[in-house]
Amino acid sequence: MIINGETIAFAVFAIMAIVGGVGVAALRNLFHAALSLLVALFGVAGLFVLLAAPFLAMVQILVYMGAIAILIIFVIMLTQRVAGMREQYNRQWILSGLVALVVFGVLLMVISQLGTPENAMWNPSAVAATLPDDAGVAALGADLVDANRYVLPFEVAGLLMTVALIGAIAVARED
Repeated sequence: MIINGETIAFAVFAIMAIVGGVGVAALRNLFHAALSLLVALFGVAGLFVLLAAPFLAMVQILVYMGAIAILIIFVIMLTQRVAGMREQYNRQWILSGLVALVVFGVLLMVISQLGTPENAMWNPSAVAATLPDDAGVAALGADLVDANRYVLPFEVAGLLMTVALIGAIAVARED
């Protein structure tokens, strides 16, 4: 194994993702668990950068870290203050840790069966050879608005999200 900047960056981001994920499952304080979620999501965004997927890294940072995780933190802070709730604890952390260890073991067994990167089924150069020349963010955007491609599923997903948002407001609204 060659130790270079990319290897060190991979190790740092992988450790951030793993430690953040363990923190989400193991921490008893909900606010600290949400902060651990931010660390895990940032580690995943760093791994996307190392995989030469800057678009996915920016989506990870903007959508998941910038919107969803911050929304979760706000909900935790506001509901505890408004409802006068005490800190909530995760009482099933031992079971979740055991399940995580089993899943980790299964993943290690699967990865050990893949072989070397040159002959593995996930070889990035083999996947890149099968992609069309115009594959990229621009092609994805064109496919999302093309009437013969994905515009209908895209619009249906937007409509479902709007209905879910209106339903959440109706449920949360005090009469």
